[in-house]
Order: sequence, then structure tokens, then C-alpha cells
Amino acid sequence: MKFLIVGLGNPGEQYAQTRHNVGFKVLDLLAKELGISFTLDKAAFKAEAKYKGRQLVLIKPITYMNLSGKAVNYWLQTEKIPIQNLLVITDDIALPFGTIRLKGKGSDGGHNGLKDIQALLKTQEYARLRFGVGSDFSKGRQADYVLGEWKNEELLALPERLQTAVSATQSFVFEGLALAMTNWNNK
Repeated sequence: MKFLIVGLGNPGEQYAQTRHNVGFKVLDLLAKELGISFTLDKAAFKAEAKYKGRQLVLIKPITYMNLSGKAVNYWLQTEKIPIQNLLVITDDIALPFGTIRLKGKGSDGGHNGLKDIQALLKTQEYARLRFGVGSDFSKGRQADYVLGEWKNEELLALPERLQTAVSATQSFVFEGLALAMTNWNNK
């Protein structure tokens, strides 16, 4: 069984510590736990590993958030991974900071990365792990907020919340979406 695990974010040092890049951070921690590293390969930083008998392909698209679908579609096709084995990890302003929510389908919720993925895959039916970043911004300041850096209190809690997201991702791969949702949603 092969899985494509996608962490959404933007490439470049100026984005590395922003809320929008939490998908990259989750994959970095997962890769560290698996003892693997990323290399640049066709529209993404890519790493591969085995986990409990499953083959994992991890990608961090370098197409910038708004064009994430290009990398996701390319690697699904190239690796011949069925869409039910796709998990997209993304930030979500509709959830309180650190809240984890797995879903098997849904709208893009105004998230440009998900919007592009859905446009290219021509479906909303793929799993996503939404990582809450909160919504502490003034009207019209959403972009500044998600492209802003974490507050000090968030930075203190972030390692534990990233670990929770990694555990939920591993559960998705090994136990399946339904059980992962039961065990990890709102943790």
C-alpha cells in the first residue's frame, strides 16, 4: 500500500516560520521520526519511507500555496497512488490554535491551496488534516495573519501540537481514515 502525504506551505526562508507553513512543519517532524530527509524533485521537496508495511511518499510542494494542485496531481499520477490514500495537511483559520481535524472530504473553506488541489483533482473527496491556527486578525487581514509568524505562547505549545498532527497522520496511514478521525479529531 502506498500513500501520498502532502504538507502545504510556501517555499523560502521568509515563509518558514509562518502559520501558513504548518503543513511543511508537520512533514518535517514526520520525516525526522522516520529518519529520512527531503530532496528537490519535480515541483516538490520529496521523501520516501516505509511505515508499518506501508510505503509513504511525503511531498512539500514548491509551487507556492496557490498552485499546490500541480504538485499533488503530478505525484499522485507518477506514483500511481489512489486518491483514497492521499492526505493533505494544511492550516485552518476556522479552528482554534492547535486543534486537529481530519476529514474525508469537504469544501476548500476559502483556502487557496485546497482550492487549487480540488480544481486539478476535479473532486473534493480526498482526506485532509486541518491544523488550527486561530483567527486573531482584523477584518481584511487574513493574508497577513496566515503569512505572519507564531506568537510566543503558540511557539511554546507548537512542538506538542505538531507531534499530535504527526500521530494523526500515522493513524490515517496505518488504521484508516474512520478510526483516525475517531481517535484524533479535536485532540
